[in-house]
Amino acid sequence: MSAEHPLWLDIQQGEGKTLEFKRQLPKGEQLAKTMVAFANTAGGKLVLGVDDQRQIVGLQADEFELMDQIASLVHDLCQPTLLPNIYLETLQGQTLLVVQVHRGSQLPYYLKRQGREKGVFVRLGATNRQASQEMIHELERQRLHQSFDEQPAWDSTLEQLDLGPLQQAFRQIGKPLDRQKMHGLKLIKTEQGREYPTHGLMILLGRYEQVEIKCSRFKGTDMTVFLDKKEYTGDLFGQLAQAEGFIKNHLHLKAEILGLQRTETYEIPIAAIREALVNAVVHRDYSNAGRDIKLGIYDDAVNIVSPGGLPNGLTLDEALQGRSELRNKVIARVFKELGYIEQWGSGIARIRALCTQAGNPEPTFAETGDFFDIEFHRAGLDAIGGSIGGSEVAQAVLTERQQAVLELIKQNPRMPYRQMASELGINDSAVKKHLEKLKEANVIERIGGTRGYWKVKD
Repeated sequence: MSAEHPLWLDIQQGEGKTLEFKRQLPKGEQLAKTMVAFANTAGGKLVLGVDDQRQIVGLQADEFELMDQIASLVHDLCQPTLLPNIYLETLQGQTLLVVQVHRGSQLPYYLKRQGREKGVFVRLGATNRQASQEMIHELERQRLHQSFDEQPAWDSTLEQLDLGPLQQAFRQIGKPLDRQKMHGLKLIKTEQGREYPTHGLMILLGRYEQVEIKCSRFKGTDMTVFLDKKEYTGDLFGQLAQAEGFIKNHLHLKAEILGLQRTETYEIPIAAIREALVNAVVHRDYSNAGRDIKLGIYDDAVNIVSPGGLPNGLTLDEALQGRSELRNKVIARVFKELGYIEQWGSGIARIRALCTQAGNPEPTFAETGDFFDIEFHRAGLDAIGGSIGGSEVAQAVLTERQQAVLELIKQNPRMPYRQMASELGINDSAVKKHLEKLKEANVIERIGGTRGYWKVKD
């Protein structure tokens, strides 16, 4: 039956990175762009006889003439030579023609007429896009099985670099980081008798402008109003720690009473968030300056977006099934050595498992154009405190900073605003906002006026 046919299932999913529909044969150069884009990206199928609404209309011309015409067009218009698999399929009593191209090994592929500078196209979502110079260089590196972070940073010298953060990271796991080790990890390369840092070393130390994580907390469920904003630069290890701290500061804590013990955990498993952050810094595209990782916290979600999409022709289905492709071999190798990565291809499976074990919805993973997106779903306040009861519910939904204010009140109910601000390293107005939130949550109440004190409710 057609409903069980693999091509039928593909058609029902709609156009995307590896699939395009056409009612009839497109013009020669349009066909060639699609073939080139598929070959440069993850391969794909062009299906003739399907309209934009995914309706099967069948071929409007002689199928064998079409097959010969396509073979000639691809041969005449594409460079290097592409050899598509051209075949017929029958669905719902209609004949369809499928032109399948696999990811090529002679990257980059381009339109002969436009040449290699302007004729390279890649697949972004369901569209063919002209490749930038950075993308063309990346395709060339892929053909040679090299990564951007393995290449020497010719304009830099080792003497300019403070290796302290990297050395500290290795000391923490009891491993030395000498010159020999740095060569082995390809953090240093010797060219013409001189040592150069690689791009990988420069990235790990945060020496490029694009090595940055921008964090934002928005009011509500869109980006209209900022509540908090931070931009973290410097070495990758410090950025990861700071980004994790930012997320913790804006997540709710949920409380659970087991026997006589009360335990508090974050509404989203921190181990899953940590894995997602590591995934973002290890696999993102660093070759294109001016792009950075963006982390957004909304009332209903935590969203981590990294530039570059999935690397080296990897599809989302393959990534979700555990296949791993390393865009940044040096960074990945260092993170594996330091224990940030357990095993290749396990990150997404681990994120999903941690959320499921905690009773959370599975995160959403998406490749949107040239970006990879992980979205954690936040529970509503009622769901967070649902089974705890009374004032336990109120305390369960407090942020980390509000919990800290509450602890200060428990230590000294008469502590002045300024002393609280000094203890927490924030300003007076921020303390007052946290106190208002605690009052609204029915966790504390004010006894007396300005000379009074705070009472923690039972």
